[in-house]
Formats: sequence, C-alpha cells, structure tokens
Amino acid sequence: MTTTITADDGAVSGSAGLKSTADSSGTLGLVSTSGIVTTAGNTGGFIPPTGTTAQRPSSPVAGTTRFNTTTNAYEVYNGSWQSLVFPTYTGSYLIVAGGAGGGAGGGGAGGLLTGTAPLIIGTTYSVVVGAGGAGSSKVGTPGSSVAANGNDSVAFSVTSIGGGKGGIQSASSAEYTGGSGGSGGGGTIDVAGTSFGIGGSSTVGQGYAGGSGVAGPNYGGGGGGGASAVGSNGTNSVGGNGGAGAASSITGSSVTYAGGGGGCIFSSGTAGTGGAGGGGNGGSNASGSNATANTGGGGGGGAYASFIGGNGGSGIIILSVPTANYTGTTSGSPTITTSGSNTIMKFTSSGSYTA
Repeated sequence: MTTTITADDGAVSGSAGLKSTADSSGTLGLVSTSGIVTTAGNTGGFIPPTGTTAQRPSSPVAGTTRFNTTTNAYEVYNGSWQSLVFPTYTGSYLIVAGGAGGGAGGGGAGGLLTGTAPLIIGTTYSVVVGAGGAGSSKVGTPGSSVAANGNDSVAFSVTSIGGGKGGIQSASSAEYTGGSGGSGGGGTIDVAGTSFGIGGSSTVGQGYAGGSGVAGPNYGGGGGGGASAVGSNGTNSVGGNGGAGAASSITGSSVTYAGGGGGCIFSSGTAGTGGAGGGGNGGSNASGSNATANTGGGGGGGAYASFIGGNGGSGIIILSVPTANYTGTTSGSPTITTSGSNTIMKFTSSGSYTA
C-alpha cells in the first residue's frame, strides 16, 4: 500500500497539519504546498534505498537515487544508472606491522604490504602504526617467559599483521613452536632438549615462515621469517638466520624493511644473523639483540637459561601523494619529504591524513 503525506502548513516537519492518503502504486510520496520537504530536525543520518544492482527498480524515473551495495556507491537514474563519484586522487602506500620479540628462536617480521588507494577529497584517514613485540625474559633455569607477537599496522582499510613470536625452551609445544603472524617466528626445542619446534606460519602476501629449531647439544634456534624469505633452520653449529626483508623505493630511495630475527646458539657455535631490513641478531651464549625501530624487524633469539630475547621493531606507514593534491593536514607528526612530483608522509607513530 502507498501512503502520500501532504503538509497543509507548507513543510513536512513534525505532525501539525499532516494528512495522508493511500493507493496501491507501491510509492510513498511526500508532498508540500511550498515545495519544501525537510528532515532538518533530525541529528542522525539519511539512509536511502539500498540494494544490489540486481535489486534496482524495474521502471525507474529520472532522478531516482539509491545506494548500490554491489558497486559500493550512490547512483542516480537519468535514462541510465550513473554512479555518483566523489572527487578523488590516488595515493601509494607502504604498511609494515610491528615485528615480534625473539625467544630462543628469532622473532618474525611484521607483515609488509604495498599498494594504492583512492583518497576522497575532504576525508580524514587514520593511520595506526603497530608496536614491536617484547622479547622473552628469563624466569628460571632453563626457560624464559613467552615472547610477544608484533602489533598490526592499519591504514586505508588495509591491515598488515604483526610478526609471530620466537619460540622458547618449554615443555609446551605451543611455546617451543614459532608463532604465526605476518612472518612466522623461529622454532626452538623443548625443556628436555629432545624435541624441536617448527617455525611459525606466515600471512599470505605479507611475509614468510620461520625456521625450525634443532635438538642438542647446542640447540640452534630457527630464524624468524622476513618479508621476502623464510627463516633458516637452526643446526648444532649455527642458529638460523632471519629471513630477508623487502626493499621499497616509495620515499625516492631504496630502503629494506621487515627482516626476521636470527636464532640463538646455546654454548658453542655461531648465532644466526638478523635478516636485512632491521632483524635483530641471535645470541651465542648471549642475549639476542633488538630489531631496528620502525622497520618491522623481528628480535633476535637469546641463548637458553640465562639470556633474553631481543625486542621486535615497531612498524611504519608511508603514504606518497601527488604534490599538486597534498593538503598538508596531518596529525601524528609524520616526517614530510618530496620526491619528484610526490609528497611523502612517513608515519613512525599513529596519526592521520586529510585528503
């Protein structure tokens, strides 16, 4: 049934002077003798007819407007359906999540993603830079507390996943197996020194898996995975090397990000080195080193019993936009540079950009 609401007092605004009629055309009409129909007294939002392309009205008239959930855009009919396109320009991004802390195995690097995004003029885009995960700390002999995964970085509806923690010497397979993340953490061995943990798995398109640990006598921990290579397996003479990160030239110069942390070696041998892109080195009868800040690198693994794992590196988000479109409206104090015809915003902490 169709209901037509007519305002005798000039505007459809409240209940005074309203009358309604009904027919069977399937259309709701709002009629005002002054030509004004207002919802100005409301403080919420207006929700138009909404549906897929297949659910468009079969006999639209010119001016029919709706929100199309297939194209995710408003559209209007003027003889054919036309999308209402907001003024935009294109920005390029690099999004790197926080790297994970090292246990005895190296920490996995934070996930790394690159791409482009349409930026709607006048829209503010939040930028969340993920923190690095803490390395394991000694709480007894043998053993360490569990290392922490890295934290996600998020911008433009894109999420890079934090790195997976390095495994520790433990009775639990969940703890001596490397953690999963953007890149996987390196595995290590159980408390008895007889079973080994495999490397953690990675997130497709963001990084690589960690390497496995090895049982006695020197218990080499696996290296954490990096953005472009897996972490190496540990042996009884060397800890696994961290997987290499990936290079980006979004700033105008090539910089490598998201290297995995190196695995430890217990008492005799060579610890694994951190992957290119900020990964921390493993410890040879020593603690692992911290990853480089704002690279998303994984922390190095620390030798068992007396030493700690390195901390993962914090992430970074870089946005490049045409200088002709750059508004200069940001929060979070990004570093601003130019390269060619582009302006580059390098966020080392969370903030925003208004297009």
